[in-house]
Amino acid sequence: MRRLFAAFVALALCAPAALAGGGKGFTVDLWPGGAPGGGDPVDTARVTVFLPDAGKGNGLAVVICPGGAYGGLAMGHEGTDWADFFTGQGVAVAVLKYRLPHGDSDVPMADAMEAVRLVRRKAGEWRVDPRKVGIMGFSAGGHLASLVATKGEGDAAPDFQILFYPVITMNPGFTHRATHDNLLGEKPKKKREQEMSTDRCVSRVTPRAYIALCDDDHTVLPANGVNYYLACYRHDVPASLHVYPAGGHGWGMRADFPYHIEMLLDLKAWLGSL
Repeated sequence: MRRLFAAFVALALCAPAALAGGGKGFTVDLWPGGAPGGGDPVDTARVTVFLPDAGKGNGLAVVICPGGAYGGLAMGHEGTDWADFFTGQGVAVAVLKYRLPHGDSDVPMADAMEAVRLVRRKAGEWRVDPRKVGIMGFSAGGHLASLVATKGEGDAAPDFQILFYPVITMNPGFTHRATHDNLLGEKPKKKREQEMSTDRCVSRVTPRAYIALCDDDHTVLPANGVNYYLACYRHDVPASLHVYPAGGHGWGMRADFPYHIEMLLDLKAWLGSL
């Protein structure tokens, strides 16, 4: 019975977009004139965009950064699978396929910042309010989203951030090792680790945050997201922290996450406050 109820609620949350054809996206290359920085020259960055039907949008837009420890990208359950949920709430979505570092730790951040700029440049065409553009990320994608939230300036600075079970610190004692090594290398300088630890980068101009994670996450320690929340608290940044009792890591939009419905309702309510 509980599973049947959960399926009904999930359908109700996503049905408006499904009925409106919100599952149809289109792709835009981020760097048609050539990408900056190093990395792999054949690795291209692009966004897949999903828009609410005309008259159904609320002006909000979110750039989604899938996870994958900076060694791959979970484009489904941490990316395009979220399109129907967001467009059903009237939110435009740009799922980012960012370039992997391949020795240049600035490459993913350059792509994510350009994705935020792109959404603002296309605000009129995509029926988006340029003052309501946020960024969302999962795991290593959460680290990337928090980098943009704390370091982005001008048109690259998001107006809100949504972080799911994020990697936050590059401190070897608390970080996710694969994410750390793929981004910075196995033996980076301590100064670089500190620069890329986003709990150390929060300031009073950091945008409001929604953070979700599980108490039993043994892949990315919950201390990552909790410490980011505390940094927001210390700097008077409005932040909402949701710690679910069980579920581990990497659940994204997967319906078998034990708190899937609660998570969607929590996020829907928070979006309504923006």
